[in-house]
Amino acid sequence: MDGDGDLSAFLAYLRANRGLSDNTVKAYGTDVRECLHALASRGIADLRQVTTDDLRGWMAFETRDHARSSMARKVVSVRSFFAWAHEHGRIEADPAAVLMTPKLPDTLPSVLTEAQAERLMDRVDDDASLHAASSQRYETRHDEMPRLDSAHRGEEMSQRDEVVALRDAAMLELLYATGIRVAELVGLDIGDVDWPRRTIRVTGKGGKQRVVPFGDPAEKALAGWKEHGRPLILHRAGAGTLDTAALFLGMRGRRIDQRIVRDVVHRAARESGVPDISPHSLRHSAATHMLDGGADLREVQEMLGHSSLRTTQRYTHVSIEQLKERYRQAFPRA
Repeated sequence: MDGDGDLSAFLAYLRANRGLSDNTVKAYGTDVRECLHALASRGIADLRQVTTDDLRGWMAFETRDHARSSMARKVVSVRSFFAWAHEHGRIEADPAAVLMTPKLPDTLPSVLTEAQAERLMDRVDDDASLHAASSQRYETRHDEMPRLDSAHRGEEMSQRDEVVALRDAAMLELLYATGIRVAELVGLDIGDVDWPRRTIRVTGKGGKQRVVPFGDPAEKALAGWKEHGRPLILHRAGAGTLDTAALFLGMRGRRIDQRIVRDVVHRAARESGVPDISPHSLRHSAATHMLDGGADLREVQEMLGHSSLRTTQRYTHVSIEQLKERYRQAFPRA
């Protein structure tokens, strides 16, 4: 099927009018392209020839190899594409309008208990504190900093560990303190932090911005990174490779990658002896603990950047499940 031109126009429309992230637009493109290629393999050569039965056949075929969550995403992408094509006169009728999104099980997000979260944060903060004094010592003698030669390799690796510990503690404290997404974390600039007010300006999905507060532990971790870790990376990175605006940096001075943040969270969980979690699970944990502490549901919705209150309400279910579990453990007639 010769639908590449239509697909390119559709993706350009998403970027210009829907304010979607590059990753989301890319996912839309992949899903629609795979659907169009599958239809072409069945002899459907023109977008105007596609029928609802053709799309249902594609869904039935894809369902054999994909989970319901993946199929739900694919159907949403394909339905959006054909709706766009109909609205812009590319097709006379919308064959995808009646497609039903596969029903997803209402699974609850995995979260840490408050005690587990405290153990995780204590571990990364202790690790950062052990390195803070040495980082300050290096900071005072930039011109004498060791290079990667055989005589100074051990000292260089020690300094690297100290910088990484300060950065990782700041990232983990901020993730848990604010409940922001990992993509929002890596997108933060140094200018997004309002130090006197202890808030950060976060750019979320669709380019929407919100202001999120953070507490004293996160402030201390961020200050340690800003004053004693980040400057060392900026000093050592080569000219032309720096991202001086980014709050969190990789060791080469560029904005940190989401994959590195995920690795940091997994490693910290493993080393502190708590269940393995992802950055998104840390977000779930923050939301649940805020609600457990008495936070208003709409305040949590605003803090997390949820467009729908229904999404935030999932965390109340988590709190209830945890209450039931504590009841079963503590009450003799449970």
